[in-house]
Amino acid sequence: MIEKLMLFGLTRQEATIYICLYQTGPLTGYEVAKDTGISRSNVYSALAGLVEKGAAYKMEAAANKYLAAPVEELCENRMRLLKEAEGYLRNNLLPVEEETEGYITIEGYRHIQDKIYAMLQKAEKRIYLSLSAPELVFWKEELQKLVLRQIKVVILTDEQVELLEGITTYLSDRKVAQIHLIVDSKLVLTGDYSGQESDTCLYSGQKNLVSVLKEALRNEIRLTNVIDQQKQTASV
Repeated sequence: MIEKLMLFGLTRQEATIYICLYQTGPLTGYEVAKDTGISRSNVYSALAGLVEKGAAYKMEAAANKYLAAPVEELCENRMRLLKEAEGYLRNNLLPVEEETEGYITIEGYRHIQDKIYAMLQKAEKRIYLSLSAPELVFWKEELQKLVLRQIKVVILTDEQVELLEGITTYLSDRKVAQIHLIVDSKLVLTGDYSGQESDTCLYSGQKNLVSVLKEALRNEIRLTNVIDQQKQTASV
């Protein structure tokens, strides 16, 4: 829970104190220090930070008490500020050139997920995705959004997954802890995808890598078609 609050701009101590206030009710700095085990000097510094960030309110009384802001208010305010900042940065911070030249290493499962989200958002025409069925389920909603945007979606996976009509699926060999993603024949992501922070992927728009990965996936699709035909022939 602390880590989730830190995503909204709180420090670890601020998040700890926010939870204490939220679950206990209005408290003085002394009471917060007693309940959390954080030193009084650090508590008062963190409380000032919470008030400044709109995560807590200072109640004027004989002994100043602090009240946590409603969690939905905290989240909505932070999201609004981030949205405003995003608009400003998009309009004023322009890249010198496209990011696709060269090779970029993406480390850590969470960071790889973030890059997948970004790549899917950029898709304009088609995507090819090779991924294990359990991981594919996680991306089901995002893939279905692509179909609704009239984007061609081709999936290679190892077990049947119920997906929206319009997604082409091929069943292939077991895909353990690996991902291959191609977007618009321009961007690729390939590497480890096991849910661990040790996961590492290569991201690039380098034409040679795109061509190699496209051909590898095409060959895998051809192989699945041949195997399916052989199974159908054998069953006759």
